Amino acid sequence: MASYQSMSKEELVQLKEKLNAEYEAFRAKGLKLDMSRGKPSVEQLNLSMGMMDVLSSSADLKCEAGVDCRNYGVLDGIQEAKQLLGDMIEVPADNIIIYGNSSLDVMYSTVARSMTHGVMGGTPWCKLDRVKFLCPAPGYDRHFAITEYFGIEMITVPMTPAGPDMDLVEKLVSQDEAIKGIWCVPKYSNPQGITYSDETVRRFARLQPAAKDFRIYWDNAYGIHHLYDDDQDYLLEILAECEKAGNPDLVYKFCSTSKVSFPGSGVAAIAASPANLESIRKQLAIQTIGFDKLNQLRHVRFYKNLDGMVEHMKKHAAILRPKFEAVLATLDRELSPCGIATWTKPKGGYFISFNSLDGCAKAIVAKCREAGVVMTPAGATYPYGIDPHDSNIRIAPSFPTPEELALASELFVLCVKLVSIDRILATK
Repeated sequence: MASYQSMSKEELVQLKEKLNAEYEAFRAKGLKLDMSRGKPSVEQLNLSMGMMDVLSSSADLKCEAGVDCRNYGVLDGIQEAKQLLGDMIEVPADNIIIYGNSSLDVMYSTVARSMTHGVMGGTPWCKLDRVKFLCPAPGYDRHFAITEYFGIEMITVPMTPAGPDMDLVEKLVSQDEAIKGIWCVPKYSNPQGITYSDETVRRFARLQPAAKDFRIYWDNAYGIHHLYDDDQDYLLEILAECEKAGNPDLVYKFCSTSKVSFPGSGVAAIAASPANLESIRKQLAIQTIGFDKLNQLRHVRFYKNLDGMVEHMKKHAAILRPKFEAVLATLDRELSPCGIATWTKPKGGYFISFNSLDGCAKAIVAKCREAGVVMTPAGATYPYGIDPHDSNIRIAPSFPTPEELALASELFVLCVKLVSIDRILATK
């Protein structure tokens, strides 16, 4: 097949007629498929059902320290849960505070605390004229939603295959004390599946921000979410690198078991320097007497240790891997010869990042929706929902069944072709 750009106007019009007929056949099927978010499938949720059985009315509900997990106390989490999540994200248990079920909630609370009470005794952000955040993009829409909600000005930083454009990050952070943070998904990034290089991590650790209260918001959401046993990305550990660089307080590291166990009932945590944690505990002591220790205990007794968690994640991968490979195979077969798109081929995480011709993403997503397949809104992977090229689409293969995914993928590539032809015809 010739690339669409090399085809004549007449050839494109003929092809469009054929593709339109295929599209109308899809519309007639009355599909109702969802590829909009990275939700685990029912099969993945079923992997953790044994967790519901590890605690019962006859179980010993005391943690290793002898505390009754049914009662008040233990502000920052039971020690064995801190050890488990610390091992998961490669930090000492003493550098962890365990929260509730959502790392997004921890990140929101961290920004909110900075707004009202500042960072480690600094000026509350709400009293400053301007507060800015750097936002590597394409990136995670919910990160951007938090900063937008608080009225924080977002500055887009382009992503590269090695992570954010560090030349730009270093320049902006060193020159503008209004810049208080940067969002990062450093391993199998959302949506591109990129893992930051060693040099990128070291440059982050060596940052010299103009603002003393600048922090790196290091959302390690996919640290153990590999698709392959024998082909995995490696990420340098940021807290240790910051310590080596003489910047121990520079980073907040977030994690959860949301896509390890149950997304609505996981365990979330923040890891940081002792000074950062001391400041956070002061606020937490006012906010709560402690989070759900029974859920922490349930996770520890189910997984037992990091080895148990790693084996569990292999089961997730066995479900996810064929779905990713099926989508990628469809994209390769149907779109590679056309010259109208590019996409990532991640080794882990939950997303495939797809780039159409400029000016086509919104139309593609709308056309998919019209035929019954819901995608993430075009532009969602950029601050304020504005993709300057209108080209990036986040594909989430995890939730549909294999049969639904095959249909959704075929419809998606059909919509890409139709919208691309219209775009090319408009220039001929």
